[in-house]
Amino acid sequence: MSEQKELLTTNRKALTINLDEPKYGTFAEIGAGQEVARIFFQAGGAAGTIAKSMSAYDMTFSDAIYGKAPRYVSRERLNLMLDHEYTLLLERLGEKRGANTTFFVFADTVAARSYQKKDESHGWMAIRFQTEPNSEPSQIIMHVRMLDRENLQQQEALGIMGVNLIHGALYRYDNPQLLLA
Repeated sequence: MSEQKELLTTNRKALTINLDEPKYGTFAEIGAGQEVARIFFQAGGAAGTIAKSMSAYDMTFSDAIYGKAPRYVSRERLNLMLDHEYTLLLERLGEKRGANTTFFVFADTVAARSYQKKDESHGWMAIRFQTEPNSEPSQIIMHVRMLDRENLQQQEALGIMGVNLIHGALYRYDNPQLLLA
């Protein structure tokens, strides 16, 4: 007899994370990716999950925060974001919350369709996360190709992918097949 699992909507996944007290982290999104944090805020209870949400949209600001990378939408930029935000999260909250908290950082850098350019849109998204308090982090990195024709569709797809990535990493890390399903 197969066990039926409830299929969770994107908002329900975000709410589940928001209500899971030990889970606490930072969202850093550049480009078209602000949709992920938006979903967490709209789901409710985000104060229990989000330490910080930021977007360094301007290239000068981004360079000042994360350092220079050869390209803004690249794995190198994504790694700079993860390193900076994870270090900051532990420096500021590790001593205060580390014994009871599993920290995470979600980051993305995305070039979505614009009015001027009609070339293929793509981006990088990742999560660095702890499975237990005070443990070494694990990490998942994804390259994303955006095939939707409209910018709004691309943003919505990014939001869904980001929430699914975070939910999968935090709740399915021990079963990679289920994580990818």
